Amino acid sequence: MRENVLWSLIAVFVPFSLVSIGGGPSIFAGIQHQSVEVHRWVTAREFVDLFAIARAAPGPGSMLVTLLGWKVAGWTGAIVATLALFIPSSLLCYGVTKMWNHYRGRHWHTALEAGLAPIGAGLILAGVFAVFRIAGAGILSWAVAGIAAAVLGWRPTLNPLILLAAGAVAFAILHDGL
Repeated sequence: MRENVLWSLIAVFVPFSLVSIGGGPSIFAGIQHQSVEVHRWVTAREFVDLFAIARAAPGPGSMLVTLLGWKVAGWTGAIVATLALFIPSSLLCYGVTKMWNHYRGRHWHTALEAGLAPIGAGLILAGVFAVFRIAGAGILSWAVAGIAAAVLGWRPTLNPLILLAAGAVAFAILHDGL
């Protein structure tokens, strides 16, 4: 049984590793779908809790996968899930990087770069929507997220801790009323 779970972790996270254009956040929607709805490794509430821990802890936010692996199969699951997510994309990046600069400036190269940027952004947005949906986010959550995005778009060098503090204050003041 445990071997089957480990193979399932590999089967889920290796493909995500290879399509994570835009980084870890670009695959959160798919990870949520697979973990909660397909394999039922965790409940929606547990997924949100693990997501929050992964975002609050130092390191990449994609450490969510490590926490999911740990939840499913202990330390072995954590290691297998982490390696399944990081090794394939790392090898792919290494191989692509070896050739990428060689073709810089060619028409297809420029078109590919321009086309992947909005795909990465769209995948990240899909992850945001998935987390908000399963967290039961209300209007206040959407408003705070939208304002934070707008402020960072306007002032990208602003320390995000200021926005985190402002969001916490907004929730503390307004949450009971909404």
